[in-house]
Amino acid sequence: MQFIRFSLFFLFLTVVAHGQVISKDTTKMGYVLVDTDEVLNDTIQLEEIIVSKEKLDPDAKKRFLILQSRVYITYPYAKLASERLTLLNRGMTRLSANREKKKYFKIVESYLNDEFEAKLKKLSRSQGRILVKLIHRQTGTTTYELVKTLKSGWKAFWSSTAASMFDINLKSEFAPYESNEDFLIETILARAFESGRLQNQPTAHPVDIDNLNDFWVVKAQLVTP
Repeated sequence: MQFIRFSLFFLFLTVVAHGQVISKDTTKMGYVLVDTDEVLNDTIQLEEIIVSKEKLDPDAKKRFLILQSRVYITYPYAKLASERLTLLNRGMTRLSANREKKKYFKIVESYLNDEFEAKLKKLSRSQGRILVKLIHRQTGTTTYELVKTLKSGWKAFWSSTAASMFDINLKSEFAPYESNEDFLIETILARAFESGRLQNQPTAHPVDIDNLNDFWVVKAQLVTP
């Protein structure tokens, strides 16, 4: 799990380091992770459940709430990755001199070490798995491809190999029409955006939540005896 935490930290570090040159005051990150954002000891595996208008049984509700907690904790990191990729695309041409790149890298490295490394280390295996999916949701690119593009194919290979040992596939994609868990994640996000619990950021591939709900309602009816 230590290698996975390093890989995720490396992803944020590399993405930001190639972005637009800014001053060292980087306090405005969109979402401020505070000490109250505790990481739950969530070791319960989420079995397939389909959310409908019917009331969930206690066990299904408990699993849903655990997933909801994981989404609340990891979404801000995925949002940050997308924001930094946007800066990367806009500011890459402004960074021409290696000396300038190295200077900016040190600024960002210091900021991330102070603000994010400790919190990333607290992520559980399950939260890391959800984060990989959310990064794909927000950026349209898998964590594997991001590491491969921003570092090297060899680094991505070993990151993926190590991740698989902890049941985390860095090539995982967010597929709400295929995965019941991803459908639940999209449902949780839609509710969180509506309530103001999370700040909505446009996804790489927009999903019609009503159409998605109808899809899973029909599927639930087909599998119900």
